[in-house]
Amino acid sequence: MGRALRADAERSVRAILEAAERVLAQDAGASMEQIAEAAGLTRITVHRRFANRQALLEALAVSAKQQLVDAIEEARPDAAPALVALYRVTANVLRVKDTWRFTLSHSTPHTAAAAALWEEIDTRTVELLNRAQREGLLAPDADLDWTRQVYYALLSEALDRPGADQNPAAQDPDALAALVIDTLLHGAGPRD
Repeated sequence: MGRALRADAERSVRAILEAAERVLAQDAGASMEQIAEAAGLTRITVHRRFANRQALLEALAVSAKQQLVDAIEEARPDAAPALVALYRVTANVLRVKDTWRFTLSHSTPHTAAAAALWEEIDTRTVELLNRAQREGLLAPDADLDWTRQVYYALLSEALDRPGADQNPAAQDPDALAALVIDTLLHGAGPRD
């Protein structure tokens, strides 16, 4: 999708991507025809935008990662103390991850565009963790690569908490963000 799309083509692409996320979350082996039907479009229209299933999966990966980048930027992490920024970023990212669960958990090989977006996400995360360390939220000797990995794992686990499907309040991104940040900063040990 190198050149800009017309508004109607852009709407079609968005409808296809959103339908693909919904359909594939229910049935990872769903056909392009099933995705077209869910998008309210013809199979030909879907194939005009995405030559094959792999192209669609790659577009999903790029779209979801771009939305993660946008969620981080929307939180304006540089405009607040690290704790506030970490909370805002976490809540925003959880909202995106909840919407794009299939795509963000599916192991599609990274295209150059998806890899570049992932690198930007990693860079922004490490920058925020560096600020948290400088502001005393993280120990001065904390391994920030390990902390980043733990943070990502907590983000994923927060959405998959046992019993969460029976209690919608347990899926509130703001409450989950507080849980993720509290666990990241304090672990499960006793408080002083």
